[in-house]
Amino acid sequence: MLEQVQEAARFIDAFSTFRPTIGIILGTGLNALVNELTVETELPYEQIPHFPLSTVEFHHGRLLIGTLAGKPALVMQGRFHYYEGYTMQQVTFPVRVMKELGINTLLVSNAAGGLNPDFRTSDLMIIHDHISLLLPENPLRGQLPREFGDRFPDMSEPYSLALIQQAEAVAQALSIPVRKGVYVSVTGPQLETRAEYRMLRQWGADAVGMSTVPEVIVASQMGMRVFGCSVITDMCIPETLEKAEISKILAAAAAAEPKLTALLRELVQRL
Repeated sequence: MLEQVQEAARFIDAFSTFRPTIGIILGTGLNALVNELTVETELPYEQIPHFPLSTVEFHHGRLLIGTLAGKPALVMQGRFHYYEGYTMQQVTFPVRVMKELGINTLLVSNAAGGLNPDFRTSDLMIIHDHISLLLPENPLRGQLPREFGDRFPDMSEPYSLALIQQAEAVAQALSIPVRKGVYVSVTGPQLETRAEYRMLRQWGADAVGMSTVPEVIVASQMGMRVFGCSVITDMCIPETLEKAEISKILAAAAAAEPKLTALLRELVQRL
């Protein structure tokens, strides 16, 4: 895998004169940040050696390199999921490539279901911790090159407290209301039952989704600073649960995009 990571990084590096220090992964329906990026290089995933292909229709499947708020950044417009049939090693492959390119700070966003009854649709939730125990596979499983980091990485601070504090300061300065909570990752692609939502809430989760955690685990292993933010696109309260509709989920993401874009743009500027 190390050779594949290095080959992909060399390929990307050959197309760009930029040396990005910040990596950003955009989740479902959250593409407006791209409009803030001065793009120098655009690469479809299918052109990059060993990259998986994005099979989700709401993910564009492009890697963009340029400047965001004056900082060199690499943006993934679309991610990979376990439910697409990929292994966790494939899902997290781009994060290892980012590290090989010299990126040390990772910003991740996602669309998530709200489990906390105090939340509302289109809220922003800063992720301060996560639950990964329901995932059937771990991206660190097996023999990995020592260059990837510790085999037993510490996870006491998977999301940088310093970045969380900076983001909270940005939100306050921009008058953007934000929540803070625990994100639980599940495999999908089916949504959860009422009983499953009830169990996840009892576990202490505030939001549920099908991504992010594997990428954060790998980023933590490789010593990257991580900031994560969820957009609450539907409420998953068992007693008041309504049938999920993708059109409503995308509309909720679109309503929150200006807030998320402003938050990430200003956070990048302060890094």
